[in-house]
Amino acid sequence: QVQLVESGGGLVQAGGSLRLSCAASPSFSINVMGWYRQPPGKQRELVAVIISGGSTRYADSVKGRFTISRDNANLHLQMNSLKPEDTAVYYCYALRFGSPSWGQGTQVTVSS
Repeated sequence: QVQLVESGGGLVQAGGSLRLSCAASPSFSINVMGWYRQPPGKQRELVAVIISGGSTRYADSVKGRFTISRDNANLHLQMNSLKPEDTAVYYCYALRFGSPSWGQGTQVTVSS
């Protein structure tokens, strides 16, 4: 099990930027890390993942606007050109030895 602690959520106007961070402990042997989000009244959905080795995948809705990165124990999500539809609780995810772990979530609210 990996302990994941997110930070960086908040309220921002449409067109603005936010940077989410997630601290993982322990951080070694984590094969996949990523961000998911759950908009109000909707199911949780993939935002972006980064695989050991550095390859990344993005949801079509965020391509060109969001960038996922990782530096050892920390995962980041740079979110630019935010839209009201990006409003959601954002969750950090890690896969280690085949077992998934989730953070507690951080709220991102984009006002129009």
